[in-house]
Amino acid sequence: MEYEAQLGQRERDILALERRGFPGPGAKERAIREELGLAPVRYYQLLNALLDDPRALASDPVTVNRLRRVREARRAER
Repeated sequence: MEYEAQLGQRERDILALERRGFPGPGAKERAIREELGLAPVRYYQLLNALLDDPRALASDPVTVNRLRRVREARRAER
């Protein structure tokens, strides 16, 4: 896909991680550290920026739109 080539490998890896399910508490944070070499706080900063990136939406609309809905629901709760 044209847009996918424009996303960096780290961005593609973040979206791939978000497509996966995790069995229990801490499993996702462990995967973030081990597979991406990022602190979870940094990961979520990058993910949040990625959700506003049109290239990410074009690359993986299902995942990006799902995460945008989750983000908006959390904002509405505050």
